Amino acid sequence: MESITGLSLGELEHILISWGEQAFRANQVFSWVYKKRVSDFSLMSDLSTSLRNKLKEDFTLFDIKQIKSVKSKDGTEKFLFVLSDGDLIESVIIPTDDRVTACISTQVGCKYKCSFCASGISGFRRNLTCAEIIQQMLFLNNRKKITHIVFMGTGEPLDNYDAVLKAIRIINSKESLNIGARRITISTSGVAPGIRKLIGEDLQFELSVSLHSADDAVRSKIMPINKIYPLNILIAACNEYIRKTGRQITFEYVLIKNLNSDIHSCQKLVALIKDLRLVKVNLIPANIVKECRIEPPGRAEIQMFRNHLSKHKIPATLRKSRGEDIEAACGQLRLSHEKK
Repeated sequence: MESITGLSLGELEHILISWGEQAFRANQVFSWVYKKRVSDFSLMSDLSTSLRNKLKEDFTLFDIKQIKSVKSKDGTEKFLFVLSDGDLIESVIIPTDDRVTACISTQVGCKYKCSFCASGISGFRRNLTCAEIIQQMLFLNNRKKITHIVFMGTGEPLDNYDAVLKAIRIINSKESLNIGARRITISTSGVAPGIRKLIGEDLQFELSVSLHSADDAVRSKIMPINKIYPLNILIAACNEYIRKTGRQITFEYVLIKNLNSDIHSCQKLVALIKDLRLVKVNLIPANIVKECRIEPPGRAEIQMFRNHLSKHKIPATLRKSRGEDIEAACGQLRLSHEKK
């Protein structure tokens, strides 16, 4: 049975009209689901009993169930959900002084198996539906008022393009959660055709690209996707995106000790991206993932890397690690649960 959370307002209007209902009933249903946060059709008191019963017969509301949660001393909360088919996914709430960010998964597992990430260790199962993506957001928003969203959880968003973009449009609409597109970030491991496809979307979301090395051999070692879309293809797609949309791209760069964090690696990065007009670099000290056998460089090397980028007028931020005491990196909670 399909979840009503996978429907856009227009799709729901079409269904209700086919049932002989007025189109405005769809707005009422959306209000109950997204603003009043009900979890049962029977509670939608301004709908007729017959319509409530029909909705209950034809649709579900929530198909995901929380089975575990952990909270860090820094306020980060991570949740493990079981889906209707028994698969597991994770979502995270990341609060700061000025925002509350939801980190959302888009797939069960991941096929790209980046060396620093636990998401791909158990393999790839399937794409999430639009409804399963939306339901993560609804659950987290019920827990804490969400202001920003990053599609940076388990999975590659651009491999599940249609479901992710549909979910963004629903979340962005004023009838549902009304979260501005500029507060929504899509993070990709570098699916170049997907980046080019995003150019045609009439949404001003943020785009983040996982780079992690400016050397093809090193990047292929860290990120096997580089063998499919090597740096020349990826950077060309990024350049086209910037030129045609006028939007900035953030390059994510995980700093890994003895691999991509020395001055030579930084010099290569400068040479690769210095001619792109609208870019910034987000430096991320690697999370310690025992299964991946990686660790971050020391503070001095991290600062050297950042200073060298700044010297060449490339904006660089240093992301503070969050939730380290609860292993909040992608895939870790699911992996530990599956092992048990």
